Amino acid sequence: MGDRGLHLLPMASSHRGALSPACAQCREGRKMVLFVSGLCRFRCFYCPVSGRRNQKDVVYANERLVTCDGDVLEEARAIGAAGTGITGGDPLGVIDRTEHYVRLLKREFGADHNIHLYTHEPNADKLRRLAAAGLDEFRLHIPHYLWGPLAKNGGAYRAVLEAAPAWGLRRGVEIPVLPEKEAELRRLLRALDRIGVDFVNLNELEFSETNEAAMRARGYRGDVRNGWGVKGSRAVAERVVRESRLSVPIHYCSSRFKDGVQLKQRLIRRAERTKAPFARLTEDGTVVLGIVEVPAPFDLARQAGRIARLAGVGASGYRIDFGRRRVELASARLRRVAPRVRWPAFEVEEYPTADALEVERTPLNSAAFPNPIAGGGT
Repeated sequence: MGDRGLHLLPMASSHRGALSPACAQCREGRKMVLFVSGLCRFRCFYCPVSGRRNQKDVVYANERLVTCDGDVLEEARAIGAAGTGITGGDPLGVIDRTEHYVRLLKREFGADHNIHLYTHEPNADKLRRLAAAGLDEFRLHIPHYLWGPLAKNGGAYRAVLEAAPAWGLRRGVEIPVLPEKEAELRRLLRALDRIGVDFVNLNELEFSETNEAAMRARGYRGDVRNGWGVKGSRAVAERVVRESRLSVPIHYCSSRFKDGVQLKQRLIRRAERTKAPFARLTEDGTVVLGIVEVPAPFDLARQAGRIARLAGVGASGYRIDFGRRRVELASARLRRVAPRVRWPAFEVEEYPTADALEVERTPLNSAAFPNPIAGGGT
């Protein structure tokens, strides 16, 4: 049975039994998230996928919108990915695309690049096809109305889980914890233990911008201790993991763990590889730098040279972002000279992601305000 002790993780997460290798990589921020499509025929009321992706046929590698294979490979290298988690929507709904990405990643990064997939669809033919392409692991999302012994309507899920070892796949179940369905969850876990699945992942049920109305209409309320977590979900999950005497490894992943550990570690890894040498990395995985926004039609490169000379930095001490029409340099350098800069100057904190989501900005000169009160020099 191996180690059956209770292991406590940060942010109220825990597990009994060994973590899936894919989960271990996620915990360290070494797993790229490949969102292959937002299309899904199951339409679970608690689906947390954002409005930009939900039921939209788009592809994202982490936060990067994918337009070609190069985008996927570049993002994997940007975080030093040891593996990839394929998700959606439902990846089996776009099986040709999913198989293409499995083969692409294995070909580019080798057999040791761990690839797992999350799906609602208990489709043996599609999973065998992906196993032949190189998939390492799949996680079935069993609909909440089928929780229990996996008899009758749940038989398709049982059949796939029982057959998967012959295809060379690790197989598990990953579901959110609905607090009112504890009894059904425990029956499901006993069934999965008898099948002998490799692991079960229990996710904290959480609110999102897309599911909040449907969740509140069903009576769910927030848990003040857990950010976006649903009241009661954490308590049930912790009790189930703590009291488990089953052989199947069980892992509870809280909503705060996903943001405070997994995402944070991935951001740090990406920042270490992609940030400008003059940008400052924070303990939260964001980066801080100074920027000057130069409006059109002024020559951006020419203005960047003037700002660099004023700040006393060489070629490695600044960078031009032509897409956002801005000059980037160390915030400390910019602070000293900002009053003499003609254009709006700011200190910004942003994510080191492809979309560079901005967390905060601090104006450094009068031009940075909507109604400047003084002119500048550069």
